[in-house]
Amino acid sequence: MDPDFHVRLAAIEHLHGLSRRFDDLIPRTELLRNLEVGGQQYPLVNPQSGIHRPRRFRGPAALTIVTAAPKPNAPPPYEDAFDEESGSILYSYRQGPVDSPDNRALRAAFAEQVPVIYLMGIAPSVYALSAPVYVVDDRPNERAVLVQIGSRATDLTPAGIRSDVDVRRYALREARYRLHQHQFRFQVLAAYRHRCTICALRERSLLQAAHIIEDAHERGAAVIRNGLALCAIHHLAYDRHVLGIDSAGVVHIASRVLNEHDGPMLREGLQGFHRHRIAQPTRVEHRPDPERLELRFEQFLAA
Repeated sequence: MDPDFHVRLAAIEHLHGLSRRFDDLIPRTELLRNLEVGGQQYPLVNPQSGIHRPRRFRGPAALTIVTAAPKPNAPPPYEDAFDEESGSILYSYRQGPVDSPDNRALRAAFAEQVPVIYLMGIAPSVYALSAPVYVVDDRPNERAVLVQIGSRATDLTPAGIRSDVDVRRYALREARYRLHQHQFRFQVLAAYRHRCTICALRERSLLQAAHIIEDAHERGAAVIRNGLALCAIHHLAYDRHVLGIDSAGVVHIASRVLNEHDGPMLREGLQGFHRHRIAQPTRVEHRPDPERLELRFEQFLAA
C-alpha cells in the first residue's frame, strides 16, 4: 500500500476546494502554499520542475505533474498530447537522464499505480486541475508516460484506477473542452480589462466570456476576436436574443422589450443601453470580429 496515500487524498481534496473557490482557475500563489497533513508541511508543486515528489514522502512516486502555460500567440503545449481514442494524455519526461530523480518519481507513479495531481497551465500563473489521474503506461523510448483521468468517486482508493475505460474517455473529452474554455475566458476577460463591454460592471464573480458565434459553429473558435466580456445578465440577454450587437459595436434591444414597462432593471439594465456603443479592447487585434458580429446580429434580427 502507498505509504503517502493519506497525503495524496488530502492534497486532491484541498485542490478541488481551491478550484471551486477560484472558478476552476487556481492561481500559482495558492499552489505555492504548503499543505499541512498530520502536523507535517508538504509542498504541492516544485517551482523549478513540472514533476514533484515531496521530500517527506516515504514512497517513490510523484505527487504532482504540471504542464506549462501556453506562450502568447502559440497553441497550448499539451494540444497534441490528447488521444481521445485511448482516453490518454502523453506527458513527457523531464529533459536530462531517464533516471534523474524527477523522471524516476514520474515512472514510479506507473509502477506503484498511485493517484497523481495534474495541473495544466491556462495562462501565466493560472492552472486548471485534473485529479486524480493515473500513469497507465511508461514509454522510456519515447521519453514519456501515458496519463488517464480517473473518477473521484471510484478511483481515489489504494486499489488504483478502477473506472471503466469509457468513463475515462469521457473525462478526457471534458478536460480538453474545459481547458479550451478556461483559456478563452481568461484571455477574453483580460482583453476587456475585466469589465462588461456593455455596462462596465467590474465584479469578477459576475463576469463571463461570451461567444459571438457559438463554439459548435465552424466559425465558433475559442479565440479573443470571437469573444465578448459580459456580465451575467447581459450574457443571458445576448444568448436569448433580448439584445444584439451589430458589426459597428452598437447595442440593440429587442423591440418587444423596448415597449415593456417594468422596474429599474428593465429600464436601466436593458432599455437604457439601446443604441449604446460597446467598450472595446485597447488592442486592435483583440477587438470583436465585425463579420462574426454581423452574423450573430442577423440571428438576433431573425429571432
